[in-house]
Amino acid sequence: MSMEEAAAARDRAIDWLVRTQREDGGWGSSSIELFAESGFSVETYYAWQGASHGLAIMALQSAPSTPERLAAFERAIDWMCEQRLPQRGSDWDVDYSWSALYCFVAATRIAEDPRLAGTERLELLVQRGREWWGILERNETPSGGWAYYDDPPYTRRPKWATSFCTAAVAPAIERGMRLGWIEDPGHLERAIRVMERAALPNGAYSYNGSDAVPRAPVGESIDTVKGSLGRIQVCHWARRVLGEPSITNERLRWGLDQFFEHHVFLDQARMRPIPHEGFYANAGYFYLFAHYYAAEVIELLPEDEREAYHAQLRPHLVKCQREDGSVCDFLGSTYTVTGGTAYAALALGLGIARD
Repeated sequence: MSMEEAAAARDRAIDWLVRTQREDGGWGSSSIELFAESGFSVETYYAWQGASHGLAIMALQSAPSTPERLAAFERAIDWMCEQRLPQRGSDWDVDYSWSALYCFVAATRIAEDPRLAGTERLELLVQRGREWWGILERNETPSGGWAYYDDPPYTRRPKWATSFCTAAVAPAIERGMRLGWIEDPGHLERAIRVMERAALPNGAYSYNGSDAVPRAPVGESIDTVKGSLGRIQVCHWARRVLGEPSITNERLRWGLDQFFEHHVFLDQARMRPIPHEGFYANAGYFYLFAHYYAAEVIELLPEDEREAYHAQLRPHLVKCQREDGSVCDFLGSTYTVTGGTAYAALALGLGIARD
């Protein structure tokens, strides 16, 4: 798919975000919308709304600016700064980590946006960014990293981390340190060790980043390459951005080649309503996450190699786009559509030439 076709699809996705944004700057609902999502704490639906909001802000920030998009971007920042912070939902349900992860990532990016320089909005954003970090700091596991559930015996500080949550936020921790929001470098050092522990001999990354000795990826394990297509991308991206010398261009290419070779396992899981229902324990919501971080990985390759990979990636995103411009990979509640559309817009935008 050409760059021009991708730009049109990206614009349809961004226009959907602008069109569906509420007057108060938010998207969707903080309440349960589907029976299939019952069983979580009441607070979790608000947490998921917040996580998708962080992604939507990043998508609006990355798109070519128009008066309508800029107004939506500013309203979205205001919503993020003015709404109450989420809380832990229950003893096992720590899903508010998702809102902290993606809103912290968004805040560190927006803080460096020249359009906010010297404004009161930036001051409020910095304060809220520090508060998002406060949630992450309280929920960092003893061995480093972050996840979104806890196992018995339940403790105030959750005990296990996932490789992909940790990788998604690790580069933002470095930005937070540069911005002066984080003083202790140990948080980043421990996050890096989580990703190192999760790296398996087969090239995949284990789901659980807290195991001192990862489980052997045999049979249809989620820790095979076919079950790790998205985790390979986000962990390669984060480790390369953070300067890990072993993540060479060759490693990046290998991960992308595996992504496309085994893409069918992401395809067959997309929109399936039961988590991890697909082969190799793939879940529907792996799909757009994986494609966004694949696009980020492509941008780390030499410039003359990028377009061929982006051209291969784009059809897998656009084939999922609905007539109204939205994109979804799981169920269909408003938080999944908002976050999914933002992932698609971000991924498509990374492969479009900038003036």
